[in-house]
Amino acid sequence: MAAKPSGGHSHIPAHCVVNNIVQQPANDTRLDGVRHDLADEQQALDDIVAHITDEQFQLPTPSPGWSVADQMGHLTYFDAAAASAISDPEGFADRARELYEGAVGPGIDVHTLGAFRSLSPSAQLASWRHNRMKLLEASRSLHEGDRVAWYGPSMGAVSFLTARLMETWAHGIDVADALGVSHSSTDRLRHVARLGFMTRKWSYTVRGEDLPDGEVHVALTSPSGESWTWGDESAIDTVRGSAHDFCLVVTQRRHVDDTSLETSDLARNWLLRAQAFAGAASDGPQARSS
Repeated sequence: MAAKPSGGHSHIPAHCVVNNIVQQPANDTRLDGVRHDLADEQQALDDIVAHITDEQFQLPTPSPGWSVADQMGHLTYFDAAAASAISDPEGFADRARELYEGAVGPGIDVHTLGAFRSLSPSAQLASWRHNRMKLLEASRSLHEGDRVAWYGPSMGAVSFLTARLMETWAHGIDVADALGVSHSSTDRLRHVARLGFMTRKWSYTVRGEDLPDGEVHVALTSPSGESWTWGDESAIDTVRGSAHDFCLVVTQRRHVDDTSLETSDLARNWLLRAQAFAGAASDGPQARSS
């Protein structure tokens, strides 16, 4: 299908479908809250890409070699994988094996993005919407305490959906940066910030380094003005600032020096390595001010 000379893509009211899939029960659990926030985060990204042009789908993003379409393709592939991990563990095991083989063969981008790249922009958008709905539908079968197989160790149900929310938000930042638009900051970031704090040790382990001695207290201000804290309040070492900035750093979307975060030396040492996601060690962006 040839690219449209002008105009955007028709906006399917995806939020209407989501509302039928994810409904907040009266006595909601933490898992229900994450599931609901994941749906809202997906819709926030949908609101950004729903009306962009075919040409805008091809704009480069901060991720080297990736376009806006590739960011959406990444989410499309792994949302489908996540749905499979929940509803068809054996099928997911086969899928994971194929991914590992693809990574050492044609390359991970060819494996995860190849088919998606062959689609027209409107079909790409429809594919992402379809797969994210599959994930939300599958997530309804999860209960607190359940574990879900993933690439590497299995994950608890809450952490699993939190990771999908983090991915959606982080790749949404890349898309918004490429399009030159703002990405709304909401208190859904609490999930991302908590994951960022919990993965402090992982940020060293994935690099083959030992976690330095000492605790770090994290004190953040949420988008709505609430105070969020994690860690020992008596700790000498601290991170203070906006939750939005903290989340940008732990997802490696911004260098700590390009934010307003206030850090002690130990805390800065962590944030220079911060990696709230799985996989091989990854370095975040260089400071724009350097």
